[in-house]
Amino acid sequence: MSITEQRPIISKLEQQELRRLLAENKRIDGRNPLQYRNISVQLGYVEKAEGSALVELGNTKVLAAVKVGIAVPFADTPNEGILIVNAELVPLASPVFEPGPPSEESISLSRYVDRSIRESKSIDLSSLCIVPGRSVYSLYVDLYILDYDGNLIDASVIASVNALGVTSMPKYVVEGQTVKKTDEYFKLELKDRPVSLTYAFLDDKYVVDPCLSEEYASDFTLSMTVKSDDRFCAIQKNGGGMVSPRRVMELLDKSVELGKELRTVAYSRLTGGNG
Repeated sequence: MSITEQRPIISKLEQQELRRLLAENKRIDGRNPLQYRNISVQLGYVEKAEGSALVELGNTKVLAAVKVGIAVPFADTPNEGILIVNAELVPLASPVFEPGPPSEESISLSRYVDRSIRESKSIDLSSLCIVPGRSVYSLYVDLYILDYDGNLIDASVIASVNALGVTSMPKYVVEGQTVKKTDEYFKLELKDRPVSLTYAFLDDKYVVDPCLSEEYASDFTLSMTVKSDDRFCAIQKNGGGMVSPRRVMELLDKSVELGKELRTVAYSRLTGGNG
């Protein structure tokens, strides 16, 4: 069962207030409809991980940790490294998160973050090949949702890209038929820094970066991941309801503009403030 299906039902009074404010281009937390909450990023948060980042998007907190290893490549991509994203919805983060096997929501979140990184070509997986068909680097990105106050997707993409951007890779050498680890390390190179922008729709209005109450009151959400060259590499709709082609095109244009601003803030520590 997904969070969308099991989320608490907010009161009609609160829903009416959210819609009343939005009709005046206002929001319950004082933002305008196209304004993100404050973003805080801490790099290298987990010492034992090869790369990590803690992201706070308003009151939503997501920790991303990267583990590097070597593995046998997949048969259909013998010359490419392996990227796997897993998301854990920690029960302490929200009453809607339950312990146990991965939920539909955690699987959906993992897949969207994976697609955003993979399809943006942020990482050149072919550069992670050690011995074609036999040994490649494997990158495991583990996402831990520590506090849930809406918009997990955008926070998780930001956390994952930041963590990968500071990942230290152990160097391996091939000696005969053996792959040996050396004492040397090199930095994983990022080819792109994608950002996801999530919109919540309430009737004929929408807001970006919905807080929890806006998510609960919304008809559905729509997430779009845009690359540094303004091209899109992932789109996902969650929940019922319909969105017109005209509105989608409108959001594509807005996402390009908002994406530039978001990228500058979200990855300022990776780029030394140069966006």
